[in-house]
Amino acid sequence: MPKETATYTHGHHASVLRSHTWRTAANSAAYLVGELSPDTHLLDVGCGPGTITADLAALVPGGRVTGLDAVPDVLEQARANAAARGLSNTAFTTGDVHALGFADDSFDVVHAHQVLQHVGDPVGALREMRRVCRPGGMVAARDSDYGAMFWYPHTGGLDEWRELYRRVARGNGGEPDAGRRLHAWAREAGLSRITASSGMWCFATPEERRWWSDLWAERTLASSFARTAVDGGYATTAQLRAAARSWREWGAREDGWFGVPHGEILCRA
Repeated sequence: MPKETATYTHGHHASVLRSHTWRTAANSAAYLVGELSPDTHLLDVGCGPGTITADLAALVPGGRVTGLDAVPDVLEQARANAAARGLSNTAFTTGDVHALGFADDSFDVVHAHQVLQHVGDPVGALREMRRVCRPGGMVAARDSDYGAMFWYPHTGGLDEWRELYRRVARGNGGEPDAGRRLHAWAREAGLSRITASSGMWCFATPEERRWWSDLWAERTLASSFARTAVDGGYATTAQLRAAARSWREWGAREDGWFGVPHGEILCRA
């Protein structure tokens, strides 16, 4: 593999896609929405199953949105999502953020959600995003920060899960604490006129706690993360089972609360 390529820690297990298809422009790209105009041409890097992509396309009816992902299979779901919503201004293609197959200055906005934490060269990825963004356009990125995640009530089992996840993600070539680094990465990439902000996902209602804890318990046992954790010698199967139990125990607590902070950047090209 090229040195800038990292392994996607989560993979595309059903439990992962449940999380991805929950994402919308409202809960995952609100910092960007106000910057769009009806005729915006936008590239959505790492679009996955395309729920954010479809929302963005609906906001730019006179423009066009191109969704890009490294995995062909997940793009079939993205195309189906767009078709089900009757959107005719979308296109989907495979590609690599380190070497985008588009000419210079091709898009008004180049957006990436939860992508830079998983790539081997996030600074190079931002430079490439800037290359395909027209002068006066915008590069936008949002990433969570695992080291800053917090929850109540405290459980040592989730502390251990988080540290395990961070070790596995870094072993795969990524940076799980990407949110706090986005501003610095953008500056290193030569981007200027940067607006840095933060956002939050919060899971606190009984339904939210059940959904969030169940999917993470399943991801811990059955996704690509689980295979990498065991095969790479980061954890035993018994340790993964203990982490999954901790997730379910937290989810059953009536006073449970989980916060996922994100870093966000808007960079005027």
